[in-house]
Amino acid sequence: MFNDIYDVIVVGAGHAGSEAAAAAANMGSKTLLITMNLQNIAQMSCNPAMGGIAKGQIVREIDAMGGYSGIVSDTSAIQFKMLNKSKGPAMWSPRVQSDRMRFAEDWRLMLEKTPNLDFYQEMVSGLLMNKNKVIGVKTSLGVEIQSKTVVLTNGTFLNGLIHIGDKNFGGGRAGERAATGITEQLVNLGFDSGRMKTGTPPRVDGRSLDYSKMIEQPGDKNPEKFSYLDITKPLEHQRSCHMTYTSPEVHDLLREGFDRSPMFNGRIKSLGPRYCPSIEDKINRFADKNRHQLFIEPEGWKTCEVYVNGFSTSLPEDVQFKALKSVVGFENVKFFRPGYAIEYDYFPPTQLRHTLETKLVDGLYFAGQINGTTGYEEAASQGLMAGINASLKVQEKEAFTLKRDEAYIGVLIDDLITKGTEEPYRMFTSRAEYRTLLRQDNADLRLTPKAYDLGLASEKRLRRMEEKHNAAEKFVNFFADTSVKPEEANPVLESKGSALVKQSDKMFKIFSRPNITIDDVRKFGAVEQYIQENNLDNEVIEQAEIQVKYSGYISKEKNNADKLSRLEYVKIPANFDYSQIKSMSYEAREKLKKIQPTTVSQASRISGVSPNDISVLLVYMGR
Repeated sequence: MFNDIYDVIVVGAGHAGSEAAAAAANMGSKTLLITMNLQNIAQMSCNPAMGGIAKGQIVREIDAMGGYSGIVSDTSAIQFKMLNKSKGPAMWSPRVQSDRMRFAEDWRLMLEKTPNLDFYQEMVSGLLMNKNKVIGVKTSLGVEIQSKTVVLTNGTFLNGLIHIGDKNFGGGRAGERAATGITEQLVNLGFDSGRMKTGTPPRVDGRSLDYSKMIEQPGDKNPEKFSYLDITKPLEHQRSCHMTYTSPEVHDLLREGFDRSPMFNGRIKSLGPRYCPSIEDKINRFADKNRHQLFIEPEGWKTCEVYVNGFSTSLPEDVQFKALKSVVGFENVKFFRPGYAIEYDYFPPTQLRHTLETKLVDGLYFAGQINGTTGYEEAASQGLMAGINASLKVQEKEAFTLKRDEAYIGVLIDDLITKGTEEPYRMFTSRAEYRTLLRQDNADLRLTPKAYDLGLASEKRLRRMEEKHNAAEKFVNFFADTSVKPEEANPVLESKGSALVKQSDKMFKIFSRPNITIDDVRKFGAVEQYIQENNLDNEVIEQAEIQVKYSGYISKEKNNADKLSRLEYVKIPANFDYSQIKSMSYEAREKLKKIQPTTVSQASRISGVSPNDISVLLVYMGR
């Protein structure tokens, strides 16, 4: 049935698996994507949206690396918003509301057009092993498929258990069975495993809601898009979301079901995402709050199904329904499906290398929720990196990793590998110490050259990025070299309450003032003339504005990154014996022995390893 030996087998076709399969295949590896249901490729299991705080930066990075998430997010979007626009550009985060059905369809069609990629619908129940090396997979029907590498992206399916009130049943997602066999084999191979929890809210019939009682949440007036490629276009029409609130009455009705809640009666023992708590958890933890926001999100252009964001719950169906009917605008609500919680197996990510290859099994990679993360974007980025490195391993080429000052993807993976996680990991801008460098607007400048070297980005994409870079740089130089007279500058400065100038001054200096925007300086005739003559688009104009207004912050952060990155080049020998360093703390020796960092910089970020321990290590290594 499968006579060929594949280069890469990807198990699971969620966001991680889809990106992993696309990356490996696009790099020339003969790839097989195995999933339990080919109709559910890249399914949006939870909310119908991509991006958001820090997550939007990740989607831009995936796109810059030649991944598909940004393109599909654009083609299936029904609304676009740039979040945090009132803050500095390091915080700007793009987000789209998606058409759930079109998202999955577009993903599948893109994968089907990808050369070197085969598909197979079956449940993988185990790995084929030769000593400590993976050589393929075995399915529940006993089919054995050989491969040189395997990427596991099992999501919430490993021994998944769904909870609704006092009922529970096996499943990886509502209506789909759980995957069994893999956890048990991995544990027997020496892996540590754990359990995590996530949840989802009820879906309701939008025709039964009264939107006139809610607050409309429209998209941006001038929407942008995710992909840097010109094959997608910004939205011309958008669908609005809406906002409403819970109330003390709603909270009281929910509390009536707490004795039947698996969250509180001990049925669920694992930890859920701290920053996306269930509605019952919010009421219990924040008892002083008499209301919580609910965002009413349409699931597509044409469907009437609606996602109730903020009402994630595992309470009994009757309690969910009764409480939701008391929410303003939901008085006549009809349910499509109730909310539920799901527990599933994961493997602490300290058992991985920065390539996402496991330390115990050669050629085996983990990506997505199997590593303890939550969110489509976090999963997709890991899938991309696992697919890249599985392909590089087969091609016997040097592994590819991203550092913390190069990408949010680098921050995510480094956090997982060096610190581990005991609760579902979610990316935030605050996790990145170099977030001024890692903006959503410059992901292509940071990563497209790397993607081109890997064979993931076309020459056309690279040239487009270079043109943007050069045009923005020339525009910045224009501001640095061009002066503006007081009679032209002062009317603008006065209107913004900014100090007037008494003599001609460089535009760069005036533009650098905190309250002066690109719209202000475009009132200077020379600026608008330059834009028109050079046919500058919004991307270039925005890039130049950021470079001018935040040049000081960017330079300072780059210098800090350069100083700290020196330790990234101080390699620690493989299988280094930390037990011989008696002057190092016991905790540090144990942590370093377990995680086996490859550089001193990585070692310094491990929880429990102090600066003094690093100093001792450097002395011992003769540095």
